[in-house]
Amino acid sequence: MRSLILSFAAVFAQTASAQAPVFDVHVHLREGETSLRAYEADVASAKLELAGVGAMWFGGPHQARQGDTATIRVGNDGVIALAAKHAKVLPIATVHPYDGQAALDELTRVAAKGVKVVKLHAHTQGFDASDARVLATVKHAGTLGMVVLMDNANILPGDSERLFNLAVQAPKTRFVFAHIGGLNFRFWNILALARTAEAFFADNIHFDISATVLLAADSPLEAEFVWTLRNVGIDRVLLGSDYPQITLGRTVDAFERLDLTSEEKAKIRSENAARLFGLPMAASRRN
Repeated sequence: MRSLILSFAAVFAQTASAQAPVFDVHVHLREGETSLRAYEADVASAKLELAGVGAMWFGGPHQARQGDTATIRVGNDGVIALAAKHAKVLPIATVHPYDGQAALDELTRVAAKGVKVVKLHAHTQGFDASDARVLATVKHAGTLGMVVLMDNANILPGDSERLFNLAVQAPKTRFVFAHIGGLNFRFWNILALARTAEAFFADNIHFDISATVLLAADSPLEAEFVWTLRNVGIDRVLLGSDYPQITLGRTVDAFERLDLTSEEKAKIRSENAARLFGLPMAASRRN
């Protein structure tokens, strides 16, 4: 009887978690409204309740290249306009750090329009995360109250280490490192030790687990992946799909198979994102 009760409780906890809304912090809407509608249809087919969408305009064939400030401005304005029409859309702008003052001015401009997040991707945009211009960019974003979302699939050796150093040098800026380092996620366990060093680490790093969660679920690495999530801090882990490359349905399916508690899953599904971006859950679930 006891084992039956425990089994029922486990199923109930998983079902309750599965019903919690999802804030997808990593969505590429390359064709604006058309892409949003396709994304929403895909989410509906997976029978998921959407709390919010962190939407960026660039990715795939659309990139934010150095020197192309006009295209970057148009792209940013497009996703801002989309968010104005759809309450669940959180607009994510971008700049190219090597554009210097023009990049800083664009950050100031979009922040004044209500943008809370800027996305930077060292490999697709072609910059070195250890460059002084990148540090200047993320520091300025921090002064504007913006969160900096950066790719962290660890495509090349040393990527995660550069991002860690960047976050240490910009303690007043909050970061989200996408993909939590890919299969180099082990590196980020260093945060548990960094927190013990007095006056060293501002604890300003968050992660989305897009893509990597698909590899970790039901794998020999799953227990270590869950251990890592707890070491970096469950309150600092966000859920993202990296749509259209990966659907939210596939992402949530893999996520729900992780050996996390229902409380931990609820935080990762939407609560952490709402808190980080200053979006009360009631507001993030509108429309």
